[in-house]
Amino acid sequence: MAKAKSTESGKSKIRPLGEKVLIQRLEAEEKTKGGIVLPDTAKEKPQKGKILAVGDGRLMDDGTRAAFQVKVGDMVLFASYAGTEIKVDGQELMLMDESEVLAILD
Repeated sequence: MAKAKSTESGKSKIRPLGEKVLIQRLEAEEKTKGGIVLPDTAKEKPQKGKILAVGDGRLMDDGTRAAFQVKVGDMVLFASYAGTEIKVDGQELMLMDESEVLAILD
């Protein structure tokens, strides 16, 4: 059985369970392509992020764990309303199922 990979953020240690992944969302764009500076209220939350930690994997019917398709450090794309936003030591993170990750960015 694979051991969960985790991250340490400040003093708190977060270890996702099962098929969950922990993602740090990328920062929202400060300017448009035309150079207009956006206020905080006009910024859209990015749908891209970096995998910080992964759980043990989905539990299969035969008792084994399915391997993850993503790994710690991958840049990924996810749906705008995917996962759950959590705040740890002032840092906003996303906790979601691996199935909510749409793609790995190269």
